[in-house]
Amino acid sequence: MEKLESVAQFARLLEENRRFFLLKHSLTCPISQAAFEEYESFANDYGEIDYYYLAVQEARPLSDHIAETFHVKHESPQAILFNQENVAWHASHWKITAETLAKAVESEI
Repeated sequence: MEKLESVAQFARLLEENRRFFLLKHSLTCPISQAAFEEYESFANDYGEIDYYYLAVQEARPLSDHIAETFHVKHESPQAILFNQENVAWHASHWKITAETLAKAVESEI
């Protein structure tokens, strides 16, 4: 998993990767911490895709950019699957589990 902090990093990622997950994570929310643990566990078990995250408090311009560019209302925590520079799937809060992440990946194969 790699941490993203800027719009420029994200733009390069879109250009370079066909498919990847991004987790918007709050550093102060217990629900976000639970989602981060699920995401991290899934990333460790399912290595066929790249995984990134951002800390909303540290990367607010990036978080806002993603919401505005892809018309996905900002929520935190929020997992987003990008495929060919588009949002293929997203979920928030308690819906971020290893099971839902696996289903999202499988539906986009």
